[in-house]
Amino acid sequence: MKSFLWGLCAFLFCFSLQAQESYHLVPKPAKLTPVPGKFIFQKNTVITLSTQDESFKAVATMLKDQISMSSGLNLVIKSGSATSKGIVFVQNASLGDEAYRLNISNKKIEIQAKSGKGAFYALQTLFQLMPAQIYSNELSTQEMTALACQIEDAPRFSYRGMMLDVGRYYFPVSFIKRFLDLMAVYKLNTFHWHLTEDQGWRIEIKKYPKLTSVSSIRKETMVGHYRDQKFDNKPYGGFYTQEEIKDVIAYASKKFITIIPEIEMPGHSQAVLAAYPELGCNPDKIYQVATKWGISEDVLCPREETFTFMENVLTEVMALFPGQYIHIGGDECPKKQWKESRFCQDLIKKLGLKDEHELQSYFIRRIDKFVTSKGKKLLGWDEILEGGLSPNAMVMSWRGTKGGIEAAKQNHDVVMSPNSFFYLDYYQADPKTQPLAIGGNLTLSKSYSFEPDLPELSAEEAKHIVGIQANVWTEYISTPAYAEYMTFPRALALSEISWSPKQPKDYDDFLRRVKGILPGMDALKINYCPVGLK
Repeated sequence: MKSFLWGLCAFLFCFSLQAQESYHLVPKPAKLTPVPGKFIFQKNTVITLSTQDESFKAVATMLKDQISMSSGLNLVIKSGSATSKGIVFVQNASLGDEAYRLNISNKKIEIQAKSGKGAFYALQTLFQLMPAQIYSNELSTQEMTALACQIEDAPRFSYRGMMLDVGRYYFPVSFIKRFLDLMAVYKLNTFHWHLTEDQGWRIEIKKYPKLTSVSSIRKETMVGHYRDQKFDNKPYGGFYTQEEIKDVIAYASKKFITIIPEIEMPGHSQAVLAAYPELGCNPDKIYQVATKWGISEDVLCPREETFTFMENVLTEVMALFPGQYIHIGGDECPKKQWKESRFCQDLIKKLGLKDEHELQSYFIRRIDKFVTSKGKKLLGWDEILEGGLSPNAMVMSWRGTKGGIEAAKQNHDVVMSPNSFFYLDYYQADPKTQPLAIGGNLTLSKSYSFEPDLPELSAEEAKHIVGIQANVWTEYISTPAYAEYMTFPRALALSEISWSPKQPKDYDDFLRRVKGILPGMDALKINYCPVGLK
């Protein structure tokens, strides 16, 4: 009898190990229990909603539409009590906002969640347990199956973000929506839309029409690397109307993605000065929208007229974006013009400031106070820490982790976005084999190696690390296809680190699962970098 039991245990253990090998899920769920068999979708399969919560109905409709698109099967959605077969959505108030339970057997798929948000993430996992063609229209009805298993899952961090810079190159609304689509597949929930830069202003502000008629267009663009100093002699421009912005926000909300707009100040604002030179330190200067990459010395001057202008801009921006955070940049602001400006020097003396760095802190605090007064929260790059912030301001740490550590110790919430791990404009393989990029060396394995649980922080301080973000800066990324190439597969590392529980890094296991989902990425037609994957 004992030998039988030992044999049975050995069999179950081996089955579990082999089964785990067949589950290719990114991000990795918190807990997965293999179950033998598959659920087979059939013409008479019914999707049952055992809740009156409308958000579940929206997710059930997504499932129905995806199955119809991929295979032609038209499933029926009905309301009623939970059944013992088919697909059942169950509301479970004990779960976290984004948590879910997914139980798949031969007879039934049960999705439990507190709201549609958790059910939506369960759906993304379900699709990865189905043939890759679920993402296309090439799936036969005979192939409509899902691997059986039991999953209990919840995200490690509430903020799981991607930033796309559209200031250097404008990307059409159709691509912004595709970017959101791909974020949602891998459970990323925050889209940071970098809308303004020295090289272009991309959002319509009705009070200041020259921001789109002048600031959105540069006379030419750099060709090749910055060091080559070559230009194409062709005007370049583009912007999003407020109606387009609203459309994108509504689209994102259906995928439970929050959009954070970024309006840069006081640096990275040369495009603004091209249209409104009175906001600069040299009002008589003829400014133009920047054509070179890099940091411009033409910055906003901290006059009252400038604050009025930026407050009016932010008022329109805040009316468009329902999220709680407004990103104001605050990084890389040269001080040369402030040092040479009599007005700035007089203001420094009047306010009792030490120098131009404290003058920048004054600028940020003024904007912070305004944003807070409107019921929103300010977010900026880690330079905004200099000089103090309101308690509800959040810091995005890009110059390594030092700024984030300092901010957390000051009880500010922090998004970790260190350039050495998550600047996706860096080369991801040997530059000799890759398209032109800004430089650097950021492989998939390097991105995956980042651990946000920092030893410098106490347990209480670590609670202020609310998430992680990767950034797609576009000085050298001019097309949607290239943007996808630089984003994937490195965005998968971000997905896993920000969603999955903390555990010892196992890059080999991660890479195995990434390779396992490549057919799905191919079905989604993602233009990913194949180096090291095939």
